[in-house]
Amino acid sequence: MSVFPTLRYQDPDAAITLLRDAFGFTVAAAHRDESGTVQHAELVHDGGAVLLGPRREGDRFATGRAVIYVVVDDVDAHHGRAVAAGATVVMELVDQDYGSREYAAVDDEGNVWSFGTYRPGTPAS
Repeated sequence: MSVFPTLRYQDPDAAITLLRDAFGFTVAAAHRDESGTVQHAELVHDGGAVLLGPRREGDRFATGRAVIYVVVDDVDAHHGRAVAAGATVVMELVDQDYGSREYAAVDDEGNVWSFGTYRPGTPAS
């Protein structure tokens, strides 16, 4: 089974810019309507993906705030890139007691993006 977090944004283009420039995601697809508004986008990072689209009134798939965890190999370099791109860090780099090195940042719509070295589903050594 594969899991793909899906988020709705008031400003999908701003979300795409942050995810690409600050967090290192690659835009795999961005489907727009006639007015140029993103209707569906797929952003990938190291074998994972997040889907996003516009927030609409009454949308049964509308999301509230979310917390997304992304595995990165070099969390210090990733943190540096995010800070340089203007990301709002809400948890500075920390070594967790379970062996992960992590930090977290928030996007303009309140979603928390946590990045770390812990790989869920990987047996402990």
